[in-house]
Amino acid sequence: MKVFLVGGAIRDIAMGLVPKDFDFVVTGSNPEEMTNMGFRQVGEDFPVFLHPITKDEFALARTERKVGEGHKGFSCEWKNVTLEEDLKRRDLTINAMAVEMPIEQIEDGFLDITLDFDTMNIIDPFGGLRDINQKSLFHVSQAFEEDPLRVLRVARFMSRLGTEWRLHHSLKLKMKKISNSGDLQTLTAERIWKETERALMEKHPQLFFETLEGLGVFPEVDALRGVPQREDHHPEKDTFIHVMMCLEQAAKMNLSMEERFAVLVHDLGKRATFDKSGNLHGHEEAGVELVNGLCLRIKTPTRVRVLAKMVAEHHTRVHRAFDQTPKKVHKVLEVTDAIRNPERFKSFLRACEADARGRLGFEDREYPQRGFMLKCLEEAAAVDTKVISEDVVARRNAKIKKISEDGGSTDGLSPLGLMIAAEIRVARISAIRKVR
Repeated sequence: MKVFLVGGAIRDIAMGLVPKDFDFVVTGSNPEEMTNMGFRQVGEDFPVFLHPITKDEFALARTERKVGEGHKGFSCEWKNVTLEEDLKRRDLTINAMAVEMPIEQIEDGFLDITLDFDTMNIIDPFGGLRDINQKSLFHVSQAFEEDPLRVLRVARFMSRLGTEWRLHHSLKLKMKKISNSGDLQTLTAERIWKETERALMEKHPQLFFETLEGLGVFPEVDALRGVPQREDHHPEKDTFIHVMMCLEQAAKMNLSMEERFAVLVHDLGKRATFDKSGNLHGHEEAGVELVNGLCLRIKTPTRVRVLAKMVAEHHTRVHRAFDQTPKKVHKVLEVTDAIRNPERFKSFLRACEADARGRLGFEDREYPQRGFMLKCLEEAAAVDTKVISEDVVARRNAKIKKISEDGGSTDGLSPLGLMIAAEIRVARISAIRKVR
């Protein structure tokens, strides 16, 4: 038996990073021996075991053979498989490196892994160290084409690594070939969303979507390429470039995943309105249906879809907050349900700010609209609705009494609920007017 630390941990150490996950490959063993040592088998399709103490994953070295569609359509073989054969089935060269671990420590589970890159003996049969030095992503073998999920993983790696890295030309061709074959369409919505969710929270989320551009994973986003915008408002001109800049700002502002997704899709309607009328008027309303369709297709959580639609439909109203009447400002609070859900409203405003900053030359501009809208919310929420309700009820009861005494009918009176709502609305608009 031999045990090797493999994959991402070796890659991170070679790049001077602190590894987050430790995965191990075992050669010269079998399931019976592993379970006899206390390991618990968790893999149904291939032998993967959890260490009894650390719960780290130990997998028997294996080869894979494609037998069906999608990223799950594989059969595996683990008998007499070498380490190099196991590494060869991996996606990228930077993930196909290993270091042998001292077998006598396997019972303790390598609780204290301290590896020095300058002294560790890295097993690197496919040039992972070379590609790290060249900051290049390169596939290990032709088997890359067999798993369409690898296309999304490559894009996610780019969102983690940054703009200094590049895709090797032959890797780009393989990703395009997978797209053209239709294999990407075999990926489940849940799998696509999981990779997207993780990529959104990387340091460079825009690179995920730039890498996938033209591959058919997010056609709604790709369609924004070439849609022109007013140069005085958008010196970057192209809508796709603008959206990518907005995502970059969202990451710098440390926005949440939900907020970043809303930033990604806030301008989806611009392609539709440009194609229809040659301008972008009404892109907010046009985008709502597109956002909803995208969210349903990749099965985003409901909270993500609600915020994304809200930002798509109302972001320009916040941008124009200082030009809005108190009634229109109140309307924004109303349609976003800001008083009952202030935390979501704050997320909405943060996404609007990322949009405003995602423009050439505007990256470091202040966005006072956010503070203004928050102050309006504070004042509107401070209106004492209980006092107003009691006053309306008292006045209505007095009116009903007088009508009855005069022998008249109360059929023409407005419903009590509508009267209270109208009074509260007037009071909140007055409170907003004071902020202005």
